[in-house]
Amino acid sequence: MSSDASKAWLDLLDWRREASALYARVRDELPRDPGAAHQHWQTGRNALFKHHAQSPLDAAARASFTQLPCWPYEPALAFTARVDVAVPQERLTVASSTGQAMPLVRFGSVVLPIGTLDVYWIDVYGGGVFLPFRDATSGGQSYGGGRYLLDTAKSADLGRTASGELVLDFNFAFHPSCFYDPRWSCPLAPPQNVLSGPVRAGERAF
Repeated sequence: MSSDASKAWLDLLDWRREASALYARVRDELPRDPGAAHQHWQTGRNALFKHHAQSPLDAAARASFTQLPCWPYEPALAFTARVDVAVPQERLTVASSTGQAMPLVRFGSVVLPIGTLDVYWIDVYGGGVFLPFRDATSGGQSYGGGRYLLDTAKSADLGRTASGELVLDFNFAFHPSCFYDPRWSCPLAPPQNVLSGPVRAGERAF
């Protein structure tokens, strides 16, 4: 293995540390001041995209990058919900942006005022809770392959309430890395996780 390849693994480790620290700050501030937590999230992601060696942006894109487009914070799209684990578990594979298969286990669902979404476990080493979705903005104002609300394998986790409900705030929805550069392979939102209405919150395409 070349020294460049070895450095890339260490850079990825550092990216995950930085992302974990960012979400820890967000989880701490979100109950007290959601708007400020959202601003910290944007500022932190902008810094990672602009400066980090593992940025989804290539060098040319980083040179001109200023910030990730986001909708203004919308309190009406911030929810908490208990995961219904009574639904039958289902093993499935979803396509990634590069055509590779990603194994998932549907282990629950959440019922939200804007629709019902399945909650998945990424069924590979390390795993992680995964909640992708598409909505009426997908393919226009946001990526056609969907956005991610939770991806705990990447530290994207808003936490849970004292009563055990997941914090599901769509203002923190983000695009997978493949939206910014096709060299990245990212699982796409399954057909059953499509919301009928537009979710104008979180990161947008423009």
